[in-house]
Amino acid sequence: MTRLAFKMKLNAGQREAYIKRHNEIWPELKKLLRDSGVSEYSIFLDEETDTLFAFQKIAGDGGSQDLARNPLVKKWWAFMADIMETNPDNSPVSMALEEVFFMK
Repeated sequence: MTRLAFKMKLNAGQREAYIKRHNEIWPELKKLLRDSGVSEYSIFLDEETDTLFAFQKIAGDGGSQDLARNPLVKKWWAFMADIMETNPDNSPVSMALEEVFFMK
């Protein structure tokens, strides 16, 4: 199992919309993530900075960040583009984070 972490940025005032959309995540998107090896996926919000911290456990070398060409993922990105910082293709602006400590 590999652990991945990355951060993204939520637009100011969009906390409730972000939570609502993720509470209603599309079943087919959840299945796609699981089928691609994502077994755990958590997202945390730092409300002072509107920074989102995401953590995934994945099998293999993939993860949600490797699904950029999938039409369902592109549809999700378009759905989320109005409430978070995005690139020109609607993908979330994200920065991978280096793991510097892990306690088993």
